[in-house]
Amino acid sequence: MAQDVPKGRVDEPTVRRLWWGALATLQDEILGPMELNQGLWLASPLPPLYDPRLLDRLKGWVWAPETLQTLYSPYPVALPSNRGVGSTNETAQAGIGSYIRLPLRDEDGHDPLLMIITPEVQVALALQGPPGQRNLLMRSDPETFRDLMQILDMRINEENPEQAYELREALAGLGDLRSNDSIQDMFWPLLSSRLAGTAARLTVQTLPEKTTGKQHENDSSSDLTLLEALTHEIRTPLATIRTLIRSLLKRKDLPKLVINRLGQIDSECTEQIDRFGLIFNAVELQREQPGESRLASTDLGKMLEMLHPIWSQQVERRGIKLHLDISPDLPHVLSDPTRLELMLGGLIDRNSRALQTGGSLLLELRAAGQRLKLKIVSHSSNVPESKHLQIENHSDLGPVLSWNPSTGSLQLTQAATQRLLASLGGRLTRRGDSAMIIFFPIAEGKF
Repeated sequence: MAQDVPKGRVDEPTVRRLWWGALATLQDEILGPMELNQGLWLASPLPPLYDPRLLDRLKGWVWAPETLQTLYSPYPVALPSNRGVGSTNETAQAGIGSYIRLPLRDEDGHDPLLMIITPEVQVALALQGPPGQRNLLMRSDPETFRDLMQILDMRINEENPEQAYELREALAGLGDLRSNDSIQDMFWPLLSSRLAGTAARLTVQTLPEKTTGKQHENDSSSDLTLLEALTHEIRTPLATIRTLIRSLLKRKDLPKLVINRLGQIDSECTEQIDRFGLIFNAVELQREQPGESRLASTDLGKMLEMLHPIWSQQVERRGIKLHLDISPDLPHVLSDPTRLELMLGGLIDRNSRALQTGGSLLLELRAAGQRLKLKIVSHSSNVPESKHLQIENHSDLGPVLSWNPSTGSLQLTQAATQRLLASLGGRLTRRGDSAMIIFFPIAEGKF
């Protein structure tokens, strides 16, 4: 992969930021919109994928060290030990959700590698180079992939011929691979744009000075950089835990109590992944300059009906009931369906956390002229209103997050919530402490 590539010029922290940005660019902006249904991936020394759609649909192999306690990685996800699976440590591998563990030798080093192979796209990422001359490598040409697969096939065949055969079968099952030359052209500009917005701007002050507007701007940008990195670091291990849980749930020999508890853990992981994904979106939007939104025709009524069972299960864990009231034959609205789903889930979470056990939420969708009106109403049941609603006495921690001392939870600030909804075509208003109303523009011709 490093053939004909100039020597790198960056240090370890910088190249790790490049790796983090490359993974986010690849998964969020290139592979995510493609809706891939089959393929495989190979990685070392940790599973770097965090998008659940990729983890669920693509089969993987991971070369991981026997112990990860001292391994430096931007993604400190601990894989289960292979001890006790009936294999020696030298050839041990165990099925872990959608990927299989393979042994990483000491001489292999810990530089990360990721290869993704699907019929539509083939991409390889890696870090390389001695200290002070580090490099991020990205290749998507057929020649490089042919050489890489020959090397890796020989390696797996030495350690476990059965797994080598399985990898060959998986490759053959993909059929003819179509080389996508546009990936190389898309990747570097997208990565550059992401890094331009997330690069750390921390400076060392030798003498105390009065805070200037520029310094305040840099400090704010640094805070956003840290928040963006934290949300990514939190989502990654949660996604891995969820994958492991779902692999266990496929077993037929588990007691019912264990299945129920694993299901609860899966739901909690999903809820937190979505929650921090929403924060991540809010941070990215905070960095961007206002521009034209890319909105599409969206069946909001159908979306609410599909997500109602999931949201109901989520709030019922807090003793809250969720009711749905949708007028029939409503037109479509202009929005972004993928991001809107995450946003609405965040609003349900926010409103349910403001209720005590026994309360309920009502989602009401109605026509309102050239808009649809989505109303989220909190009900107090038989508990006195003053004792039922935990009043939103928030303390803003910056432009994105606020802390509610009455619930002990972090959530988006009112400004960040309005900004996110505006990017999705929505306009937010409130009626007291118990009702939230969002207006969405109707998509022309979709009745």
